[in-house]
Amino acid sequence: MTPENAEILALEGLEWLAGEPEAISRFMVQSGIDPATLRDAAGSPGMGVAVLDFLLGNEDLLLRFCEGAAIAPKALHLARHRLSGEA
Repeated sequence: MTPENAEILALEGLEWLAGEPEAISRFMVQSGIDPATLRDAAGSPGMGVAVLDFLLGNEDLLLRFCEGAAIAPKALHLARHRLSGEA
């Protein structure tokens, strides 16, 4: 997992969440951000980690996102570690 691939996957996760009104609302409530902050921070590594953590912590959303993106859940784990500097 390259840093670029991790960033792309996090942005794809955010894009997918944005298409799921209930999920994006829950994400914003749990992370304590408002829509303007979300837009401003969308491409940052910190926001990418937050998006991936949210998906990884919600199995139903994780599996739905992974099915739609045709990727294994493990890819989100790898991307999360890469973005956080752990890999």
